[in-house]
Amino acid sequence: MITIYDKGTHIPLLWTHLIPATIEGKAGHNVQNAMFAALMAYAMGVKADNIRHGLRTFDTSYFQAPGRLNVFDELPFKVILDYGHNPAAVRAIASFVSKLDIAGRRICVLAAPGDRRDEDIQAIAKIAAPAFNHFVLRSDDNPRGRKPDAIPAMMQAELLAAGVPRDRIDVILDEQRAVEAGLALCEPGDLLLIFGDNIARCWKQIIRFRDDGGHGHGAAPAALSTVGSMVGFVEGPTEVETGGQRTRHGELTIEDQRGVRIAARESED
Repeated sequence: MITIYDKGTHIPLLWTHLIPATIEGKAGHNVQNAMFAALMAYAMGVKADNIRHGLRTFDTSYFQAPGRLNVFDELPFKVILDYGHNPAAVRAIASFVSKLDIAGRRICVLAAPGDRRDEDIQAIAKIAAPAFNHFVLRSDDNPRGRKPDAIPAMMQAELLAAGVPRDRIDVILDEQRAVEAGLALCEPGDLLLIFGDNIARCWKQIIRFRDDGGHGHGAAPAALSTVGSMVGFVEGPTEVETGGQRTRHGELTIEDQRGVRIAARESED
């Protein structure tokens, strides 16, 4: 329970597992973030009910917090995208992943910015080593003063030293190819954690992913819009109610992670 104590007053706010951004309380770093956010809001004079509402309605979807623990559950395996580029962030996400009930393997697309200290890059790999079963090491588009293969080589050496078998480490420098390889590696029940650099591009790859290799993942076709899927026009003059949504003539329903909404049909002129 997040509780505010103020000069003898005791104000319970909200159970942490009811805060969407904590993923049922498993994301401990977001429990901490929620505590700090609640305290700052209270100190600025925000009413307790409004603080509760803010905590209840903020989540880590791509649309609210791109690159911050974005979970995609519309494939036969779970995908998480995060912009974790320092040891503390990787430790927080690795801790979160360890608390998830995953039937299959834990796979990680891992990298670090080139302008980090060598010891920070090595620490990232050391922290990640026991948390995942397979690694795809990549480079950022901008290696920030290093050779493109320098970061993956450093991380590979650290993973090997930590006991990760060589055949469970792939090195693919290009981020797009590395993300695609990570997605293609997954089988039903697996978890894929992508530490991304170009977050918008990575998210598009995830939601458009389609495995043509015969594994039967059943992912959405690549032609889908990055915003959502078009459910269909209603050509007749009547209203149609489906799942609590009404669609009128000349309007289009669009369904995505933000929900279902009505978009006006563009003129054919």
